[in-house]
Amino acid sequence: MNFKLITLIAAVCLWSPLTGAAELTPKDSEIRAKLVQAILAEEPARETLLLELADTGSQLVREVFSAWPRDRVILYEDSENRSVPALLEEEEDAQGRVRATLIATGERIKSEDGQPQKFDITEVAPVDTDGPLRQLLQQGIDLLALSAVDPDARRSAVLKLGNSQKPDNIPLLKAKLVKEAHPEVKQAIHEAIALLQLGSSDPEIQIEAVRSLESMKSIGCLEALKKLASNEETDPGVAKATVRAVGIIEAHISWINFVGTIFRGMSLGSILLIVALGLAITFGLMGIINMAHGEMIAVGAYTCYVVQNLFGTGFSFSITLPINWGGNPISFGLQLPGLNASGALYESYFLFAIPLSFLMAALAGILIERAVIQFLYRRPLESLLATWGVSLVMQQCFRMVFGANNVQVNSPSWLLGHFSVDDIIFGYNRIFVVAFAVLIVIGTWMLLTKTPLGLLIRSVMQNRDMAACIGVRTNRVNMLTFALGSGLAGLAGAFLSQIGNVGPSLGQSYIVDSFMTVVVGGVGSIVGTVCSAIGIGTADQILQQVTGSPVTGKIVVLVAIILFLQWKPGGLFAIRNRSLD
Repeated sequence: MNFKLITLIAAVCLWSPLTGAAELTPKDSEIRAKLVQAILAEEPARETLLLELADTGSQLVREVFSAWPRDRVILYEDSENRSVPALLEEEEDAQGRVRATLIATGERIKSEDGQPQKFDITEVAPVDTDGPLRQLLQQGIDLLALSAVDPDARRSAVLKLGNSQKPDNIPLLKAKLVKEAHPEVKQAIHEAIALLQLGSSDPEIQIEAVRSLESMKSIGCLEALKKLASNEETDPGVAKATVRAVGIIEAHISWINFVGTIFRGMSLGSILLIVALGLAITFGLMGIINMAHGEMIAVGAYTCYVVQNLFGTGFSFSITLPINWGGNPISFGLQLPGLNASGALYESYFLFAIPLSFLMAALAGILIERAVIQFLYRRPLESLLATWGVSLVMQQCFRMVFGANNVQVNSPSWLLGHFSVDDIIFGYNRIFVVAFAVLIVIGTWMLLTKTPLGLLIRSVMQNRDMAACIGVRTNRVNMLTFALGSGLAGLAGAFLSQIGNVGPSLGQSYIVDSFMTVVVGGVGSIVGTVCSAIGIGTADQILQQVTGSPVTGKIVVLVAIILFLQWKPGGLFAIRNRSLD
């Protein structure tokens, strides 16, 4: 230890009583003292100190390490000509001057009048840095991330060190491996160590690293293994082991893609099922070609948007009619106050939005049925044209109230996460959709088969005139049936709001697929709708993977559906209902 360093340590000890610095914890004091030592130390003592500081995970150390290469760590000469390390603050005034903080105490440097002293960054003397020191500081920043509280941050830091191609990081990673408790981070450390060992000159070490990566089925190291296998200078034994490992990992990737595709197909099929289930009731059971079914989906999605805003700051809208009164356009608006909720209460909005989406879509369905549909039973062409017109009107109403641009519905945090099994990622939002689709199907089946309303619906479906003769109020049953189908479409809109933006034409993207699902499954068959939705959704995802194009995949699915209907015109489970009379 040289004279300069001894002087500095004495200054650190004397500075606090002289300035009245705030109390520091023993750990903070130790870190600050070691930072001061590292700044003024010479090699190789400095390298040792910097690596020790990097192991602390301290935010102060991170700030100093980041500022040092940018010449923002300076040596301040105090009134007694002592060199005291200081850290320049980031905020500059109009003259380009900045304040500085003593690293030893955390106190701002003050002038004689007691005010914070400002330094001209062009006149200060920064601590010298060279290329090796900059690399060492960057390494220290990377090592600091290994001590982060967030496991994902630690994992990212491990992967960065593993890709550094610096064998010197192996001892550091092994030291972290002993302390690490999180299984995913430990797995990442093992991968990083093996990846760095691939660059060893010892074939035995390389083979051991290859076998380790093979046993872990490390997808992230696949490119490094391929590069090693293709290198002509690679040892034959190492090359053979590497080729085997590449084959196993690629087979693992194929399996992941297959299972992931099936899962995505099931989630897509579940959304399509919820959409088509309502259509299966209105079209399959009632014989109404409802082209406004997609707008029922939009009603449910916009309901989620409104509920989200009501749980937040509130919801307001204004409408200006293209009508002038006294030379002024007629306009009106509505302001609904919000709950200004936060935390768990705010994120619970979706649980309230689900039943409200069903209710609002059902009410919209009742309005359409009473105003239009009740006059068009047994007139499919007229019902198609009329509901198409209703669809256009509803889309324009959405634009007037919510605007022409899409709006975003924020998903609750409990729907944003995921878990993985054997590298296969299962998103909570997709699992939720699949599970809820199952509940909706079960609930709809029980409603139609186990309740008095279901009995009335089935009786009217089988023979409307006979049902009317025995006292069934067929008009009321029709209204409730149409409301049920519309409400199910609203539920679909609620789920669609969690996976994409909400716009006036949201439902139009699903209306064609929904009709295909109902027809393929068998008009009026709930079981057929379930099988058809899952089958079409899964086939769509698989064909997109096989063909490499979403458009081509959809074309193949459409052609397959056309050919299937040529073979079975009645669908998978053909039943007889009034739509077929």
